[in-house]
Amino acid sequence: MPAEQPVWPDELFADLDRTGPVPLYYQVSSRLEAAIRSGDIPAGARLENEIAIGHRLGLSRPTVRRAIQELVDKGLLVRRRGIGTQVVQGQVTRQVELTSLYEDLQNAHHEPTTRVIEREIMPAPDEVADRLGLASGSDVLYVRRQRSTDGVPVALLENYLPADFSDITREQLEERGLYQILRGRGVAIRVAKQRIGARREHGDEAQLLDVDRGSPLLTMERVAYDGSGHAVEFGRHCYRPDMYSFETTLVAK
Repeated sequence: MPAEQPVWPDELFADLDRTGPVPLYYQVSSRLEAAIRSGDIPAGARLENEIAIGHRLGLSRPTVRRAIQELVDKGLLVRRRGIGTQVVQGQVTRQVELTSLYEDLQNAHHEPTTRVIEREIMPAPDEVADRLGLASGSDVLYVRRQRSTDGVPVALLENYLPADFSDITREQLEERGLYQILRGRGVAIRVAKQRIGARREHGDEAQLLDVDRGSPLLTMERVAYDGSGHAVEFGRHCYRPDMYSFETTLVAK
């Protein structure tokens, strides 16, 4: 169903119980959730606005707003500037493991797409050289990418790689994940040091991630090493928190 055509499946709500104990907002959100998870309302579909939905169902705008917000909080709907409320296939929850975002999206049955914003050979800034174990000013491949899933931006990915990988092309980066490319070159990533945090967006991030100015973003920094202990990439990434989360298992000692 084209994203530009607003949808609202009236048949889902023909038998709303307006006198029972179950709140109306919950009835609306739970039925919408079931329809999204089953695929009856596909990823990319755009819902009518809250006023139109309230008019159709004979419900107040606050009731409709709360129902929609429930699904936004679950990562099943996103509000996009200039587009409205759009269906996605659910928030991506990533295990804190040595995997790539591209493969995580594929494994979660999403459709990842990549837009390469920048790709250049440049002298390594001091911090980058230090993280990669290079002499200051050594040439590195710098890549900045926008990663989307089901047509919705999820992350901005910045990576620095030693000059040995400077022949990685823009086309390769658009077609595959970085770790897939490295594995195809015989590079086995064995260990990584990673830091997860949060900050407000800055620069062009609000535009590229389709979020409001000042919005919070999840962040991740990672240095990945091959089997011989050489650093093969340093990454700085940021993610939309309504579309993405990290998950880990903690065990008591």
